[in-house]
Amino acid sequence: NPPDMLAETGEYPPMEPLGTVLERWPQDELDNPPSVIVEKLQHFDYNDPHDMEMALAYREAELPFKVTNVPEIIAAGRKWTDEYLTLNFDGRHGKKLRGGGGIPKSTGQAQEGVDNFFSFFRASNWDVSIMGPPPTLDVDFSFAKWAKHARYADAVGLEPDKKHYYWQSGVPKTERLSDKNTWTFVSRDLPGFSDPEPTFFGFVPPKQKGIQCRFGERGVTAATHYDSGRNMIAMITGAKRYILSPPNACPKLGMVVYKKHPAFRHSLLNFGHISLLESGSQDEMDMPSAERE
Repeated sequence: NPPDMLAETGEYPPMEPLGTVLERWPQDELDNPPSVIVEKLQHFDYNDPHDMEMALAYREAELPFKVTNVPEIIAAGRKWTDEYLTLNFDGRHGKKLRGGGGIPKSTGQAQEGVDNFFSFFRASNWDVSIMGPPPTLDVDFSFAKWAKHARYADAVGLEPDKKHYYWQSGVPKTERLSDKNTWTFVSRDLPGFSDPEPTFFGFVPPKQKGIQCRFGERGVTAATHYDSGRNMIAMITGAKRYILSPPNACPKLGMVVYKKHPAFRHSLLNFGHISLLESGSQDEMDMPSAERE
């Protein structure tokens, strides 16, 4: 049976112009979202066999969808407190944890942005003499220090034009093939993503590229991009807004397609600037002319 959205609109997922999306809910408007947010994607209940049959069909058709009530995600959301994460990232004396069954210490890195827009790049390809300062900087934060700033950002309602910080941690693709006693907490807590055998979320293990964990404070916005593989995204806690575009929109989104460019696969457009097109401002400090074009 076709989903209701397909029956009602004739397309799935239903599309609308980017300008319309951002007029209704501007990118940096965090405190006053629309009173009603209309869902665009199908939901499937992980505990309902019929729903998961449908989810499988969507997955195989490479269509976006959401799965709800996933036990390991719910459990991780309760478990991943600031204290638990600090213990796993910062550890005790930089050694393996003495508690928690000797779970190896995880690694992570904080990045600093001049504002809330994080345009990612490959540092080894960034030539400062030609391109100027990079868009973000790695900073020497512990997880505890990053978490403290994230709580501060919430408390003061950190404005978009202030410095923001983003914590990233990656589990290498080889970890799932090693002895489970050597697994870090992410692999242990998310078996649906780390299992060396196929799962609903990790359905082609040989092509799995690892698990990327992103901890964003209030307002952090990642540049539009596409990835080289198929993604399954688990929202552990908090809230995150996604704007999805179809592949045929890539030529209109300022995507960097030159493989040796440090920002390959990423757009250089900050959707927070779209309102400036209507304002008539020509100030290069507001928005570079290339982005305006």
